[in-house]
Amino acid sequence: VQLQAFGGGLVQSGGSLRLSCAASGLYVMGWFRQAPGKEREFVAAISWNGGRTIYADSVKDRFTISRDNALKTMYLQMHSLKPEDTAIYYCAARRYSTPERLPDEYEYWGQGTLVTVSS
Repeated sequence: VQLQAFGGGLVQSGGSLRLSCAASGLYVMGWFRQAPGKEREFVAAISWNGGRTIYADSVKDRFTISRDNALKTMYLQMHSLKPEDTAIYYCAARRYSTPERLPDEYEYWGQGTLVTVSS
């Protein structure tokens, strides 16, 4: 399984950004992030058909996860960005049927894309 995340960049506080993750197949997929000096944390995940999504409380109502299976691509639309959203964002995939919050539940990881939110 190959995953490639892209779309990161520098954005001002309150701004928006959309991340994309191209996958080589159809899997349950998720977004995680890791800020400097902190552990990797869950952001959002989506079932293989898009029918179920879960979010971290810190991003709920600001971020939206979605996918286009025809393009084998997952997205993370981020609005109302805050400086504390600054991190490297990783996409991940798992072969099993349910979206999960723990990084250890995901077997495959992309290389990450940096999101920096300036105050």
